[in-house]
Amino acid sequence: MSKSSKEEKSNTLKRSWFQELKGEFRKITWLDKSSLARQSFAVVVSSVVLGCIIAIVDWLIQIGLNFIVG
Repeated sequence: MSKSSKEEKSNTLKRSWFQELKGEFRKITWLDKSSLARQSFAVVVSSVVLGCIIAIVDWLIQIGLNFIVG
């Protein structure tokens, strides 16, 4: 096999891969703006709530350890 046929095969494989990728992206169903905003808001709110819960538990453990050690 010569270099040029290897390069052609490589280029053909790359082109085929990108064509398949483009076809897969066409199959994606994208959310509308209102659904995206609602779900993003839910993620942010749940992250903040979970962060607060973790901070409170950490604070209580710190108080408990200070009581035991100190």
